[in-house]
Amino acid sequence: MKTKVLFIFLICLGYSMNAQEIKLPAPDRSGGQPLMKSLNERKSARSFSEKDLSDQQLSDLLWAANGFNREDKRTAPTARNCQELELYVILKKGIYFYNAKEHKLTLVKDGDHRKSAGIQDYVADAPLNILIVSDSEKAASSQYSYTNCGYISQNIYLYCASEGLATVARGAFNKEELHSLLQLPKSHEVLLAQTVGFPK
Repeated sequence: MKTKVLFIFLICLGYSMNAQEIKLPAPDRSGGQPLMKSLNERKSARSFSEKDLSDQQLSDLLWAANGFNREDKRTAPTARNCQELELYVILKKGIYFYNAKEHKLTLVKDGDHRKSAGIQDYVADAPLNILIVSDSEKAASSQYSYTNCGYISQNIYLYCASEGLATVARGAFNKEELHSLLQLPKSHEVLLAQTVGFPK
């Protein structure tokens, strides 16, 4: 009887752990538009459809933003290769940490918290808000972190232009609220938010 109960417990535990993670499909590293065409079509948009991105689009977007394209290097550079920047994503179903090394999302907080991603009305309607977070204990300096953050944001812009998605980088958000929602340690800071979705 004890063995049966333990077996059921382990199954439930495994299910619970799986529910906490979203394993993303492998990124498609060969697709997309030519670079010059994407640069020509890069723009900010502030009107979004509520349509969700596909799992493949989410995978490609996060990898393009700050994924690993070599064993120990990422698609966006950082000063001294400190790699102090990480991504958090706010979806309809919850807030997730993007584990770039394992290319998966780990649940931080359940529920729809999109309206907390910024002061603009459209953030609550868009299917995805990305938060770029810096760890000051790993960074070469705060100045470099903001510079490195810009590389990630531009990667997002270029992917969106290539994929026909809408996006806008935003600095207007409540840092204290997001810090609490993301359950961040003191050394971490949300530097930038970026909204992504289909154009409305």
